[in-house]
Amino acid sequence: MLILGIESSCDETGLALYDSESGLIGHVLNSQVDLHRLYGGVVPELASRDHIRFILPLLDELFKKTNKDVTDLNAIAYTKGPGLSGALLVGASVAESLAMSLAIPTIPIHHLEGHLLSPFLENNQPEFPFLALLVSGGHSQLIHVRELGNYEIIGDTLDDAAGEAFDKSAQLLGLGYPGGAALSKLATSGSSFYSLPKPLISSDDLNFSFSGLKTAVLNLVKKEQPLDDAKKANIAYAFQESITDVLTTKCLKALKEKNLSCLVVSGGVGANRQLRDKLKSLAEEHSFQLFFPSLEFCTDNGAMIAIAGFFRHQLSINKNYEFSVKPKWKLTEI
Repeated sequence: MLILGIESSCDETGLALYDSESGLIGHVLNSQVDLHRLYGGVVPELASRDHIRFILPLLDELFKKTNKDVTDLNAIAYTKGPGLSGALLVGASVAESLAMSLAIPTIPIHHLEGHLLSPFLENNQPEFPFLALLVSGGHSQLIHVRELGNYEIIGDTLDDAAGEAFDKSAQLLGLGYPGGAALSKLATSGSSFYSLPKPLISSDDLNFSFSGLKTAVLNLVKKEQPLDDAKKANIAYAFQESITDVLTTKCLKALKEKNLSCLVVSGGVGANRQLRDKLKSLAEEHSFQLFFPSLEFCTDNGAMIAIAGFFRHQLSINKNYEFSVKPKWKLTEI
């Protein structure tokens, strides 16, 4: 069975082909980072136009790359939500119209479920149930994944998500947009000269709060003016230490509370080297299994939608073509 996956929820146009027997056989991606950098953030109208511009050429590229044809498809999975409505509609329209013309089913996918299942693209795969840490620009959640479709959010952000805090702190240091990766790189040349708060690290619950950390970075930047490269690196180091300490501490607490021995980490911040290294050390110390997707599958991509489509297709088949999306859609509402 061959499934086409389409991702267009925000600022990446991603397509992939997943074969039920051989796994992922190809994927292509167009990132809009350069397009939105001038504005310091994603501009929804520009995002939609860029998806329209690239989605069909990318589809042609994918078929050529994999030596497949559109008639080989058995189903099409696409991101139905959450995300930017205009961007979502581009992917949904292509998926539904193409599926209708081929008389094959569509599989609407929740974007966050795609992230949760992205480690299943790897050879070494987790088993249900597991704890998931989903950390990205818009989400910081701890999720008890009992089985496919059975999700309990046991920890959530009360304000800024981890990825948002990375990007905003990077902007305060003059690193531009998107700054998360740049801040992490800068932190490698820093040291523990500064100390920043670690919000809610000792709280009884599993929630996160990073707006105060962002404010602390702002105050430190103002205090240390003028900033030279060494100061910037040390601030980046302190910020990254604080945020990764909070994330790892909450993960360990959640594993113990839910009596779980498997942790899955996904989302853009899941690519952070410091976070990965700290969790690997904790996994060895506390004897739990740890799974990450490959770095290329941490950020938005079509492969995670294709693999989610494969899992979902085993549960049900949707032959009622719907040209609709859900810009606001809770994971627990699937």
